[in-house]
Amino acid sequence: MSRLESDGSVLRVGFVPGVTVTKWERVWAERFPDIRLELIPLPMAAQSASLREGAVDMCFVRAPFDRDGMHAIALYRETPVVVVPKDHPVAAFATVAEGDFADEIRQDTMDLDAAAGAIELVAAGVGVAVVPHSIARLHHRRDVVYREVTDVPDTEIALVWPVDATSDTTEEFVGVVRGRTANSSRSPANRAAPKAGKPAKPAKPAKPDKPRKKAPARRRGR
Repeated sequence: MSRLESDGSVLRVGFVPGVTVTKWERVWAERFPDIRLELIPLPMAAQSASLREGAVDMCFVRAPFDRDGMHAIALYRETPVVVVPKDHPVAAFATVAEGDFADEIRQDTMDLDAAAGAIELVAAGVGVAVVPHSIARLHHRRDVVYREVTDVPDTEIALVWPVDATSDTTEEFVGVVRGRTANSSRSPANRAAPKAGKPAKPAKPAKPDKPRKKAPARRRGR
């Protein structure tokens, strides 16, 4: 029995910075009011450990992440952007390439949990920072702008949960995230429910046997 099956009244879902979960929270509350959805913000550094240690049942993570023993559903990819001071030459363009800011000091953004500090340094005029679009939006300031970078790899956002924690509840949440309707045939609840069959047609009354006509008797010849 998985953790969710033993305590199905709460589903704990973690999410890392930049992931917006509002829509899924609303849909879940409408469809499954008896199962409380507990959303837990997590630093990116804790996304894999939180799943393995049971702090959350599922988690919206940002790649790279530990896939061993995990189910993972890729949801979308995020465009990288460069954050620059408002008066930087890059600000005049809609999209740029890495070469357009190659001579700048590049803030270390490998640790996205510290992105706010990197962007604060950019605002102070110390270099530039390349981060996923949602992170730039999350830490947006009036004294900086961000522009799409066309030659930096995207980052993947995925929904992940331990293989041994799979249950009807996790499957239902996957369905909500993927946009399945409440009546989807892939929903565990709908698969379990017996289908209403068509009412049987009333049997037609048997027709009475018609009496057989006797064959006319043959005349004997003289």
